[in-house]
Amino acid sequence: MRPQILFSLFAPFLSLPGIGPKLAPLVARAVGGEKIVDLLWHRPTGLVDRRATPKIAAAADGAIATIVVTVDQHVAPRTRQLPYKVRCRDETGFLNLVFFHAKADWLAKQLPIGAQRVVSGRIERYRDEIQITHPDHVVPVEEMASVAIVEPTYALTTGVTARVMARTVRAAVDRAPDLPEWLDAALMAREAWPSWRAAIRALHGPASVAELSPTTVARRRLAYDELLANQLALLLVRRHQRRQLGTPLTGDGSLRRRLLEALPFALTGAQRRAIDEIVADLALPQRMLRLVQGDVGSGKTVVALMAMLVAAEAGRQGALMAPTEILARQHYETIRPLAERIGVEVGLLTGRDKPRERRAMGERLARGELKLVVGTHALFQDDVEFADLALAVIDEQHRFGVHQRLALAEKGTGVHVLVTTATPIPRTLMLCAYGDMDSSRLDEKPPGRKPVDTRLVPLDRLDEVGSAIGRRISNGDKIFWVCPLVEESEAVDLAAATERQLWLAHQFGEERVALVHGKLKPAEKDAAMTRFVDGDAAILVATTVIEVGVDVPAATVMVVEHAERFGLAQLHQLRGRVGRGQKPATCLLLYQTPPGETAAARLRIMRETDDGFRIAEEDLRLRGAGELLGTRQSGLPEFRLADISVHGDLLAIARDEAKLIIERDDGLSGERGAALRTLLYLFERDGAVALFRSG
Repeated sequence: MRPQILFSLFAPFLSLPGIGPKLAPLVARAVGGEKIVDLLWHRPTGLVDRRATPKIAAAADGAIATIVVTVDQHVAPRTRQLPYKVRCRDETGFLNLVFFHAKADWLAKQLPIGAQRVVSGRIERYRDEIQITHPDHVVPVEEMASVAIVEPTYALTTGVTARVMARTVRAAVDRAPDLPEWLDAALMAREAWPSWRAAIRALHGPASVAELSPTTVARRRLAYDELLANQLALLLVRRHQRRQLGTPLTGDGSLRRRLLEALPFALTGAQRRAIDEIVADLALPQRMLRLVQGDVGSGKTVVALMAMLVAAEAGRQGALMAPTEILARQHYETIRPLAERIGVEVGLLTGRDKPRERRAMGERLARGELKLVVGTHALFQDDVEFADLALAVIDEQHRFGVHQRLALAEKGTGVHVLVTTATPIPRTLMLCAYGDMDSSRLDEKPPGRKPVDTRLVPLDRLDEVGSAIGRRISNGDKIFWVCPLVEESEAVDLAAATERQLWLAHQFGEERVALVHGKLKPAEKDAAMTRFVDGDAAILVATTVIEVGVDVPAATVMVVEHAERFGLAQLHQLRGRVGRGQKPATCLLLYQTPPGETAAARLRIMRETDDGFRIAEEDLRLRGAGELLGTRQSGLPEFRLADISVHGDLLAIARDEAKLIIERDDGLSGERGAALRTLLYLFERDGAVALFRSG
């Protein structure tokens, strides 16, 4: 149960003054949450300095000024389109306060004639007169000290003004309680860190632009708190996982030996190493939780199949789950012929199967007739039962988070979990997202796999690219053409996939060009993919839906339009779609000239290397963790205060500290343990607290 000291922070916005039912959802959209604590994590993005208090005549055009005035006259507009003006003065001149769509009675109360008021806002000169349009502050003179300050500004959303946001965050900061200290005293002294409450006040009370930096002591302290909560939660999950006894899974090796003999290629050293690590894990009395990271084309599917065969050898069941229908079917098409060659049947179960087929497949799994199955999320719906699930393999792990990993285990007793990703992840992010897991890396390409020839081409040479791919098509090659948008947008000048399809169809014929994008229905998407893989279509125009996993051996050219708009990891994934057959492959990165500094750096790295792990580290350096995989879709924790590209040193300290905490007090039962539980609840790692309470 959440500690009582945090109750005020987890109350809804509606409990704050000035936030009603209409405003609350708008503020929630701006800050990414509905609780007061979410306002504390909503960092300032800039500053407004209201300390300048000139006389009217000395107020500089375009500057922010805070001025004491006497209200002289209200001038109501003749029509609703014209502004309402309040004429004010001091001993040096006149100032108009301008309001559009104003309520006259409200303004009469705020600015009574003859009264002195403090007004603050941006000075404008209009027809030789000085004015402030919609002043940010209008207060009595005795409240001047609350206005003439440096004021933080925040990211907003439609319907929320800067003034409302600043006032609301200030009210939340005033509610921040004095929490028990969870940090090690020696670390705090070494880093000169303030208390949590003082750090929150400093975060929202910057006196200069320098104090907005992520390297200030207050921000580093808060970032460390968040990282420590993350690492402690992951280690508690890991400890829970270790304590949950799994059934040792060992086979006689017969199916694996037959598969090795049936494979048309030799395994790489990295594949053999990963398989050995998995087999060793499965033989232990604890449940396995292992991540296999493999660059594009490094042979993860064969590793996953070898792991599933251990379950089949032991007379138990193995399941492989992929995030999309296309990927699930592709894994099935890869695994089925290999398994059939050694006498093992593989089932396929997706959400789009007909109810009768799905029911029949479910019954065979429940009776234990099928030892291996491939599918989508449908595998783990409530109505699907396994006779004896021993191993769950989850492909493209970055689409699922820690909670989904844990939920899978409920489909059997002591289910071993193997997760795989073709998205190389930097070591620092590995700690954040997969600290609860052991990991294996497939860092070798299969023998004979040739590097893809990568070229940078300015977009104004589009016609030459069209001619070049025409020559490839006449040789029987297939072409991927990736565009960043589906429809023409006025906001950004990008080529739309639909327009590009028409352009290519004009040159090569409509039947030769297929189109796939995110707005198509799944059946339409599958039909277009089938036309490209097995039919007449030689060119597939696509948005990034084809980024992960799609395998077309005849595809030898990848064209990425507006490559400067893509992240490095995305470009690397796209390039990995070609070069899977015997012919040499080319990746053409078309870019708008001149590319920006970061975009130019990304394109240069793509030319220099095809090492996915190096590319991932460079992507983190160039873009920061938040954007790296698009954290909302990635299963990566979404940090509000920590920035891994800046606070990487703190992550290593947090990891070591979390290990030490669990070694000394794994029940978090001492005085510091109670404070650390408060930390876990503060950052909403409640799931980890529940695990440690349940042992």
